[in-house]
Amino acid sequence: MVGAQYFELICDEPPCSVVLTSVGACRVEVLRVLRRLTGLSLWRSKELTLQLPVVILHEVARETADAAVAMLREAGAATEIGEGTPRSFGGHRQPAD
Repeated sequence: MVGAQYFELICDEPPCSVVLTSVGACRVEVLRVLRRLTGLSLWRSKELTLQLPVVILHEVARETADAAVAMLREAGAATEIGEGTPRSFGGHRQPAD
């Protein structure tokens, strides 16, 4: 298709990422929460905790990020929310060939 363009939707809130920075004293509880949030196996969840800081949820809605952070902090972990890079208004891109 010649001359076709795709436009990106611009949202008011950029997507967020949840970053696990520290497991804390209750490692088992944090692993359980990680399994619930990510759907990973226990082994994979444990591997994530060995690579700190690590992004466990990438480009999720702010409400989802806030809920995940609350669950992880309740389990004893230290977390951060990183916001995605905002896009300029009216941005567009050319389709891939």
